Amino acid sequence: MSGGSLTFDAVAEPQASARWRARWERSWPDYRAWFLARGGDGGPSRAEAEAALARHMPELVPVHRRLTRIAGGDDLAARFLATWCPPRYLGGCSVAAVTGEDGTRLLRNYDLSPELNEGLLLRSEWTGRPVMGMVEFLWGLSDGVNGAGLAAALAYGGRPETAEGFGVTTLMRYVLETCGSVPEAIAALRRIPSHMAYNVTLADRSGRTATLELWPGGGLALCRPAIATNHQRSRDAGARPDPGQSRDRRAHLERLLRGAPPPDRLAEAFLEPPLYRRDHAGGFGTLFTAVYDPAAGAMALLWPERRWHQALDAFEEGRRVIRYAAGPGAAAAPAGGAELAAALQALRPWLSRSGAAAFDRWCEEARGGHCDWAAFGRAFAC
Repeated sequence: MSGGSLTFDAVAEPQASARWRARWERSWPDYRAWFLARGGDGGPSRAEAEAALARHMPELVPVHRRLTRIAGGDDLAARFLATWCPPRYLGGCSVAAVTGEDGTRLLRNYDLSPELNEGLLLRSEWTGRPVMGMVEFLWGLSDGVNGAGLAAALAYGGRPETAEGFGVTTLMRYVLETCGSVPEAIAALRRIPSHMAYNVTLADRSGRTATLELWPGGGLALCRPAIATNHQRSRDAGARPDPGQSRDRRAHLERLLRGAPPPDRLAEAFLEPPLYRRDHAGGFGTLFTAVYDPAAGAMALLWPERRWHQALDAFEEGRRVIRYAAGPGAAAAPAGGAELAAALQALRPWLSRSGAAAFDRWCEEARGGHCDWAAFGRAFAC
């Protein structure tokens, strides 16, 4: 059984133009369907979303206007791109930032279904500052580095609650477009509300590192050491479901960092369990490992058998097709489905209405002995 594949493209387009338009035209039908299915059509109006962007992140207003114009200028596209009070979304990640004799590095594993990631590494200069990172929601970022020597990466915070705020990928874009150091990024993220619980890890060329736990609707906690998985220690009662083994991954990272490994050795650890997750067919495998060197303005995408190095001042466009093995636990389970469905019921409160319906269908099939793990993973993306 295959775990699927993902095509990664490295694209340099200083200002959004024809190539961004091509991405929009290819991706918008799926994003539009997701946005409407998750209640996005009933969210804030275009005027409200654009006013919120102007109030909290005025530097991005010209970028948003340009992208909206390229996207056709309609209200739904403008609201989607503003990401003000968007539908909820989640994913699994492990992140760490370290400083040692070999400099400062920020490392992250990105865990999700291959069907739900854009696979785009974009180098841009939308506000005049060079930025390079992995794109989400067509202009946001899951991780990246800028020409001022600041790197950042996000991880889902493990709580399904939402509040008035922006999608975190837009916050990441804002930080890398406007901030040049960890203290500047902390100040920005303290001021701008996130719509969900997310963890953001930062590193800069001076060696400063930090992890912030962002709370729905605004507010944050500054945490040490600079590591993150998919729960929040500042607000975690310890009784929540832990489907991604977030606490185990965090404990493993803490043990690793106590040994002060050099960056290369730490990167290799990110390519091994429990940080590297192999359930690609089930929707929660590691799609890529990214290693950022903020001082050099450089990064590398890693997979168990491949490496792809890039730098802001030596960016090379290209394409890599990564094929994932199904991994342990990805095959259909011939027996024990009823017990498994019962055990997984604790996850149901985390799901949207459509996700809960998909989850219920999955459980019904599981009780009959067929466990489609790809469908299980998609239920959490609904």
